[in-house]
Amino acid sequence: MFRRLIWHVFVWSLFAVFLSSCQKDDSVSDLKLASQTSADTTQKIVLSGSSGNYLVNKGTLVVKLADTSYSFDALQDSIAFVNLTIEGKAYFGITAINKAHTVSFGISTAGGPIAGKPGSISGCQLLLHPTETSNTAFTLRPNATPVDFGVLSLEKYNQDTILAKGTFHTYLSSDPKNTTVTNAVGTFELKIK
Repeated sequence: MFRRLIWHVFVWSLFAVFLSSCQKDDSVSDLKLASQTSADTTQKIVLSGSSGNYLVNKGTLVVKLADTSYSFDALQDSIAFVNLTIEGKAYFGITAINKAHTVSFGISTAGGPIAGKPGSISGCQLLLHPTETSNTAFTLRPNATPVDFGVLSLEKYNQDTILAKGTFHTYLSSDPKNTTVTNAVGTFELKIK
């Protein structure tokens, strides 16, 4: 089961890199253009909005780990809300990378996005690349109760101008051999318009 969780984190990381590269690639011609932000001349794309996958144009994601907060703002950073099916099972989550490409985050839960129905965390990763010689990866690790990896809760989903609004908490570690975990909490409010 733990290998499957690592696989999900890996898939989400690749998806974040894919979104980032698509956002910056002007040669992508078969995707619909959604909008152009005033903070950045880079065009953002919509990923199959009908399938529930969105590259968000407005909204925020805040992740707090220990005494540090990492904020993503869709006006300048890449934030995506995604729905995936892996090995016949549905998952949804949020992935983000800042404009400078020094911080990326991804979190997922099993099932479909339903407001008011919390989902157990199935994958999470926070990657930090502040300098050319410094890299840190925080990944999902079992805590004192191995079946509890945290919860992602949607307060709103696809209502009015809100695509997804909610909170999450999970447990991350920077050392795969170390069972010491750090509590990570976050909030998000991603808008449709």
